[in-house]
Amino acid sequence: MLTIKDRIIAEATHIITTKETIRQTAEKFKLSKSTIHKDIQERLKNINTDLYHKITEIFAYHNQNRHLKGGESTKNKYHRK
Repeated sequence: MLTIKDRIIAEATHIITTKETIRQTAEKFKLSKSTIHKDIQERLKNINTDLYHKITEIFAYHNQNRHLKGGESTKNKYHRK
């Protein structure tokens, strides 16, 4: 069984290597989005600052492009109907 620290590092490493979102990571680790968010945004900062800064860059990119994904999803929704 993983300790919380090991779990957080595993989540962070996964996000860095795959560039996945919090939601995708939550599905992968079978945890809630809230748990992943708290692990990455609050706990990781105290465990490994290098990983934390890499994650911050990835999440900044996700935030800058989320409107594009939303628009694409809506477009696909209406094309399916």
